[in-house]
Amino acid sequence: MKYYIIAGEASGDLHGSNLMKELFKNDPEANIRFWGGDLMQATGGTLVKHYRDLAFMGFAEVVANLKTIFNNIKFCKEDIAAFNPDAIIFIDYPGFNMRIARWAKQKGYKTYYYISPQIWAWKENRINAIKRDVDKMYIILPFEKDFYEVKHNFPVEFVGHPLIDAIHNREPIDAAAFKKEYNLDEKPVIALLPGSRKQEITKMLSVMLSVVDSFPGYQFVIAGAPSQEYSFYKPFLSNDSVHFVSNKTYSLLSIAHAALVTSGTATLETALFKVPEVVCYKGGWISYQIAKRIITLKFISLVNLIMDREVVKELIQGELNTKNLKKELAKILDPEQRKNILKDYDLLEEKLGGAGASSTTAKLIVDDLT
Repeated sequence: MKYYIIAGEASGDLHGSNLMKELFKNDPEANIRFWGGDLMQATGGTLVKHYRDLAFMGFAEVVANLKTIFNNIKFCKEDIAAFNPDAIIFIDYPGFNMRIARWAKQKGYKTYYYISPQIWAWKENRINAIKRDVDKMYIILPFEKDFYEVKHNFPVEFVGHPLIDAIHNREPIDAAAFKKEYNLDEKPVIALLPGSRKQEITKMLSVMLSVVDSFPGYQFVIAGAPSQEYSFYKPFLSNDSVHFVSNKTYSLLSIAHAALVTSGTATLETALFKVPEVVCYKGGWISYQIAKRIITLKFISLVNLIMDREVVKELIQGELNTKNLKKELAKILDPEQRKNILKDYDLLEEKLGGAGASSTTAKLIVDDLT
């Protein structure tokens, strides 16, 4: 079978690579052409475009690159037509993928969507396009099943969360060697995950680092994003209790005692590593006011959304300040509080369906095609 996969972000590259491995297992004759990144390329198949050439964040950047975006859409359609796949698999990345899905469905291609766009948070009207353009949807969050099937009468397959596979299948690290490499001592580690974009990193880190001197028995380690240079982080490293690692978030979480985490997928990754955390978010005032009116969720972290209750504390906008962060960090360092959080994390992993999302999805796709 011939498969055309489109992943437009780093997370899509990770989950796409695991899906490809399973497609090759289920279909030894698989011929895969894809948009993705280094991880997918290392798995096999043919890389068409790298996600680093596709990522345009923010309204102004999107407008400035409209010509490139439309050229990419045109090229993608032409490339699919030339390859003539048996199946097109979309991985998240809805702004681009939904446009291609509409065209693909009109042309008669089989369309599969792995990792649903978060239309339950905003742009719920996209459900109409999904119903029209997507043959099969494979979801990774348990509450999405009711959203699609009960609320919108659209059948979906819950396959579990691929992060469980990604974390369980990672290469284990030598903790002592890791600490030595980054000049860490034997004090417990508090991981700081401030996000990946410069603006959010600056906002988050300034508050996160404001609590360092209140916890002299711990060492704080910043998880640097692969998209940012060391020079950007250097001004934040004036305190001897603060260290830095780049592109080693999973290794850092595997030795962390606690974490301060910017809202996003990292909140779920931290929970799956069984690290107690405080979730942080602070955006620009105007952006926050707009988001508050568009997004009507009870929580912002995936951990709390999945559990449908507060498991981890969320400090949002004005609540994210030094006083509150010190108080909440002290709580998760308390042994009794930690026990309760870790019990909830075990329940969270159960709700996510355990390991096997990639293999389940690959088997369902191959079975549907044969």
